[in-house]
Amino acid sequence: MASEPATQVELEAEQRLVEEAQQGNLDAMRPILERYAQPLYGTVILPRLGDAVSAEEVLRDTLATAVEKIQRFTWQGKSIYPWLRQIAINKVFDVHRQSKRSRKLADAMAHEVASETDPDSHADAQLMADQERRAHRDRIDETMQLLQERYRTAIELRLIQELSREDCAKRLGVTIGTFDVLLFRAVRAFRKHFGGDT
Repeated sequence: MASEPATQVELEAEQRLVEEAQQGNLDAMRPILERYAQPLYGTVILPRLGDAVSAEEVLRDTLATAVEKIQRFTWQGKSIYPWLRQIAINKVFDVHRQSKRSRKLADAMAHEVASETDPDSHADAQLMADQERRAHRDRIDETMQLLQERYRTAIELRLIQELSREDCAKRLGVTIGTFDVLLFRAVRAFRKHFGGDT
């Protein structure tokens, strides 16, 4: 896997490509990005988001940002992977911050709408919100039951119990790389059954 330590020959090749890119030949970035795209997606982005569509968007943004900011990278005799990983993590945090802001805005708007109408309507709005949340939870539970057991377990361990990838892999008796693939497929299957895009 690309996140493993690179050999000296690989490092030298990577350094040459980085230098070419920094001199204006951005096509030189292509082999580097192709090598590290899957590890970034499977071990950095998807586990932190749990949503394949969002993870793919973040991966695209990460690779685009790496090309755009390659002049800022300083070669220190080590692989470029940690730099790419940090860009990916920053992008994931941006997604979480945006999501949190959206939820706060939605809550605030719901509160404003309720406070502008008669007092009883707030209770009605609260009741409707509670019913909607319950229905949503029920639908999630039903969807989980449609998944094969290993998919269900992968989602429960990583996204609900929030165990580390290492612990999840250990519980399932697989390697971390195999677990990443399993989780990706599990999330894709969940979205398909839930009604999202595959």
